[in-house]
Amino acid sequence: MTSAPQAPATGPATAPTGRADRPYLLRCPVCRADYQDDGLRLDCDAAHRPGLLSTEYATAFTPGPGSGPFRYRDWLPTAGRALPEGSGGATYRAERLGRALGLAELWVAFSGYWPERGAALTTGSFKELEAQAVLARLPERPPVLVVASAGNTAAAFLRACSRQGVACVLVVPETALPLLAAAGERADCVRLVTVAGDYTDAIELADAIAARPGHQAEGGTRNVARRDGLGTALLAAAESIGRLPDHYVQAVGSGAGAIAAHQAAGRLRAGGFPTAADPAGRSGGLPRLTLCQNTSFAPMVRAWQEGLAEPVVDSGPAVRKAIAAAHAQELTTRKPPYAVAGGVREILTESGGELLAADTAEAVAAGRLFAEVEGIDLAPAAAVALAGLRRAVAAGRVPARDTVLLHVTGGGRARRAAERPPSAAVRPDLRIPAGLGAEAAAYLVTGA
Repeated sequence: MTSAPQAPATGPATAPTGRADRPYLLRCPVCRADYQDDGLRLDCDAAHRPGLLSTEYATAFTPGPGSGPFRYRDWLPTAGRALPEGSGGATYRAERLGRALGLAELWVAFSGYWPERGAALTTGSFKELEAQAVLARLPERPPVLVVASAGNTAAAFLRACSRQGVACVLVVPETALPLLAAAGERADCVRLVTVAGDYTDAIELADAIAARPGHQAEGGTRNVARRDGLGTALLAAAESIGRLPDHYVQAVGSGAGAIAAHQAAGRLRAGGFPTAADPAGRSGGLPRLTLCQNTSFAPMVRAWQEGLAEPVVDSGPAVRKAIAAAHAQELTTRKPPYAVAGGVREILTESGGELLAADTAEAVAAGRLFAEVEGIDLAPAAAVALAGLRRAVAAGRVPARDTVLLHVTGGGRARRAAERPPSAAVRPDLRIPAGLGAEAAAYLVTGA
């Protein structure tokens, strides 16, 4: 696979706006340094504690035409070029589900496949929102993008990169292959590599590949486009509701989607958009975050509830067993951006939010409830989120009359598969066996 050389990193900006084709800046939350964006930057150059760069836009909230993520292109870090027609989810008031939960004002942001509702994310996951934004941010001649995934992200990038002809290497656990079937036909510019391990093994191999000449790590949560793309789900929901919700509920693995929602809500609040009702002043008008993980593997829940500086996760067999037992494998990130500046701990503190865990039985029951009441299937992570919401309502943490936004980050896959069954099993270009080191495996992938 050929690639263009990586574009050089830019230095701190000397003007309050970015280049003409990128009318925004990247800002470090630690030292407040500003950077003009080259479409690839992931970190600040200064030596200080880790922090997630954020985008600073000069424009007000001005949605454009259409219904996909590029409706909010003024708040996306795009390169100023013509963009493809994007696909998005749908927001609706879930009255029947609300009654079942004891909530008077429940809204659902459905980021999946549900054509009757207007949700057109073919892979059935909100990861398509981030993939579309990441590709729109890339420079004109990008290096080969390297993406590690537990399955959903790889499906989204497989589809987006194949449709736009962007060279990439996708690295996933062998067990994730079935999740890629919904992405459709894979173009030659997309290489697929599997590892005989879990998500952490995929990340280690992807990091080694990204260090090779002509390759570039997509960056995960560190990529501002990934977060701002995911944040369009909150923007669309706020438009539909007419104000920011009092509560925002989502399942989290890395927490990128929750960070994105919090940042998007902050931009809306700063621009004068009607905010959440919060007489106690706990969140400053921002939605209170209720973030959910699997009970069997909940490192951030434990860190939050025990006041730990960082989630503590080792790499032993007990951890691998806990990950294997998780209802939603996509939520099993071992090293989430928890304590970094702008990370999960910070957004929970700012919003007066909390982290909860739900077990498999609760998630299965929640998924069954959603299918019965709403008529569409939920992805495992979304079922965990709904189970967490049920727990929070039962405990009185979410008052019955508050406006609640439940982000269904995946759904409609069974519906999509019934309409268009996959024509063939997804086959990787290369399978990496257990025991082969990341450096040796990266050589096999790149030949360098």
